[in-house]
Amino acid sequence: MLGLEVIVVLGLALLLGKTAASRLRIAPPIVLLILGLLLGFVPALREAYLPPEVVLLIFLPVLLYWESLTTSLREIRHNLRPIILMSTILVVLSAGAVAATAHAFGLGWGPAWVLGAAVAPTDATAVGAMARMLPRRTVTLLRAESLVNDGTALVVYGLAVGITVGEEHLSTAHVAWLTLLSYGGGALTGAVVACLGIQLRKRLADPLLENTAILTLPFAAYLGAEAIHASGVLAVVICGLIMSQAGPRVGQAAGRRQTEAFWSLATFLINGALFVLVGLEAQSVARNLPGTELVSAALTVVAVTGVVITVRFAFLFTSPYLIRLIDRRPQQRERRTGARPRVVSAFTGFRGAISLALALSVPTTLTAGTPFPDRNTIVFVTTGVILITLILQGAALPGVVRWARLPTDTALAEERHLARTQTSTDALNALPDLAAQLGTDTDVVDRVRREFEQQLNLLHAHAENTDDDNEPDLALRQAEQYTALRLAVIEHKRNTMIELRDTHRIDDTVLRQMQAALDIEEVRLHRTENTDS
Repeated sequence: MLGLEVIVVLGLALLLGKTAASRLRIAPPIVLLILGLLLGFVPALREAYLPPEVVLLIFLPVLLYWESLTTSLREIRHNLRPIILMSTILVVLSAGAVAATAHAFGLGWGPAWVLGAAVAPTDATAVGAMARMLPRRTVTLLRAESLVNDGTALVVYGLAVGITVGEEHLSTAHVAWLTLLSYGGGALTGAVVACLGIQLRKRLADPLLENTAILTLPFAAYLGAEAIHASGVLAVVICGLIMSQAGPRVGQAAGRRQTEAFWSLATFLINGALFVLVGLEAQSVARNLPGTELVSAALTVVAVTGVVITVRFAFLFTSPYLIRLIDRRPQQRERRTGARPRVVSAFTGFRGAISLALALSVPTTLTAGTPFPDRNTIVFVTTGVILITLILQGAALPGVVRWARLPTDTALAEERHLARTQTSTDALNALPDLAAQLGTDTDVVDRVRREFEQQLNLLHAHAENTDDDNEPDLALRQAEQYTALRLAVIEHKRNTMIELRDTHRIDDTVLRQMQAALDIEEVRLHRTENTDS
């Protein structure tokens, strides 16, 4: 029964947490973490725990794949150098600094490096949930860093655990080979799975089968990479990035609608559940430590958190100047950012589920059969770092963003207006040829032409109104009135259908079919209204 109880509790926690976060204007992960901590006091839930294999093999591929699908590959290419530096050198520096700090607090070098590897990478899902208020370029850079740095952390983690257990040896050639295998093998596996997925999607006409194939891709990429001891995380990311470029060319509209609806709900549930379970896990970890060790571990949490934040600040305020000394090209000057945006980036080094999964994956015994040294301390400190970075830094981030006075990011709205204007103009110009190919009647052609001309007039009016910052002109007011009237008519039609069903004049099947058509039209009107505003 415990599994069923946990599902119900998680569902209620997500509902309560999301509602409270909206009303209190607090980032949802913070509220969900606090709820998880409070749920840890419930005796019936103390047996619940978060299996690391569930995070690494089920949750992580899904979340990383969706993050990769919805990020901007163009922005990644434009900011490739800082992304690579932050996802490799910064991870190693953070792991080393944490290892030295933990060793000073009494951990052996092996367990200290395991702890450093666990807390070194930022978490993609946490960054995506907490940093939505930032400009697109900053968010893309942070998300890309979080997507890639897991591969570096896993190499360091594997070495640290292997050496501590007695199954690995440390040498320059061995480390270089593991790094090459992790990144090269992961990228190659992800590319191969993506190519196979593209060919498969081209041959599937059924939306359900198409989405089944899409759901299988991240797990296939992760499994294939792990089979050759490469980075499953990087394989999923590369697969997702390739599919994000190929997706618009393959598949059908019905399949894409199902994809967006399914993945949006799935990632929302998994993200929220992870934050609650991390808070719940903190209670279990604290109970596993004796009183004397608990005090020392708590001090280690504070010290390690300070180290990871300090190292991130130091890296972001030194590496740009080193790059400027080396690279003096004009295009490099265009990429420079001021001190305030770098402070904001430094405050977004959130740790999350990947860190907890690595800590929980530490083996319980060594090769000789003795217990793994300081395992409980590693899990406790990792959980504490996650809680502090998410709660304290997350709570401080809105104030830091206001202090930074970041410029308003209008690029997305401008590009969306360009896309809508250009596609409508090209479609209008191609209308005669398309009508001739299809043998369309003149009256139908004129009707379609009027619709596109009306859309273009509305787009031009919206652009002029935005530039002049005046009251909405007649075309915009009429468009708003049209949308409001159509929505009212749809609601009236829906009520009429329900009445027909209640009076037994139509069947429930007919109601569902008709309601689905009305829902599609209502969603389209709401989306048009949101993109125009």
